[in-house]
Amino acid sequence: MNRSTAREIAVHFAFELLFSDETAQELLDRELTPEAFAGRSQDERMYAQFPDEGERSYIETLVKGVGSCGAELDGYIDKYAKGWKFSRIDRVASAIMRVTMYEILYMPDIPNKVAINEAVEISKKYVDEDIVKFINGILGSFVRAELPEQE
Repeated sequence: MNRSTAREIAVHFAFELLFSDETAQELLDRELTPEAFAGRSQDERMYAQFPDEGERSYIETLVKGVGSCGAELDGYIDKYAKGWKFSRIDRVASAIMRVTMYEILYMPDIPNKVAINEAVEISKKYVDEDIVKFINGILGSFVRAELPEQE
């Protein structure tokens, strides 16, 4: 497994948090297990290999971060989604943007351009091209406005 796959798995889990009353830790305890991965691997190839310790730590950091900072991240999405009400934004797009914004804000070892590029690549698998552009635009605006010194 590579970091891109681990990031995509974190997006899956972040998406699940949008529909659950579980905490991030409860979701991770249930889903970040060899047994859960074995069950998921029948439908999704990315779950065929259970993550190593570093990849699990990365997934946990992202999912817990999105869980604890969800309101803050949603506020940024709402702020930069000009002309859109947050409630109208595709939930897959929201999960992708939440994970990416968390990385940008709280994981300085990941370059902003890498985080945004990864978000765009993940989004191409799940949403149509217009939403991919929407995600890219929001993330670009977010970085330019909130972190201009890093541009």
